[in-house]
Amino acid sequence: MRFRLVSGCAAIVLTAASFSFFVARRADAMPQGAGALPNAAAVVKPHAYVSLAPVPRGKAFEAAVVVDIARGFHMNSHKPSDEYLIPTTIAPQLPAGIKLVDTIYPNGRLEKFAFSPTKPLDVYTGSVTLKLKLLAQANAALGATTIPVILRYQACNDAACLPPVKVPVNVQLEVAAGGAKSQPSHPEVFSTPAPTNLLK
Repeated sequence: MRFRLVSGCAAIVLTAASFSFFVARRADAMPQGAGALPNAAAVVKPHAYVSLAPVPRGKAFEAAVVVDIARGFHMNSHKPSDEYLIPTTIAPQLPAGIKLVDTIYPNGRLEKFAFSPTKPLDVYTGSVTLKLKLLAQANAALGATTIPVILRYQACNDAACLPPVKVPVNVQLEVAAGGAKSQPSHPEVFSTPAPTNLLK
């Protein structure tokens, strides 16, 4: 009985030592600078815009989430190069009377990184605009309206990837009665064509 107890303790000590060795190996394998990575939500700054002011009932309009990505970081595009990569998405939580017609994601840019030197990855860098095509229906509530949108992404630099996050973005608009006069808003956002795929 005593022999079994000692043997069990030895096994526990051996297991703990093996685990410590495994953790040390994992730490050695981490890319340099990974320990100093910023918070994932701080790497991007989203801004929301609406194409009409105000938005009359019965009128189609667009909402845009412009995402500014910190220098040295990138996000996977909406259609990443590999299935295991996490795509960038926007998901609106629509109030009554606002209908989603389509979601438009721009093409990414093909870039090579140190961890993928031979296969370029389809990514977003710099600033990227994600758009929602919407319709204000006849039963849309008049006045100030908020459309909550969830931006989901995973940001990476040339050495490591941050955990995927979901960032809330509020789209603010004013709904007016049908036939009300409105004018285009933020043409610098809504008249910009989507970029094409490029290989850097």
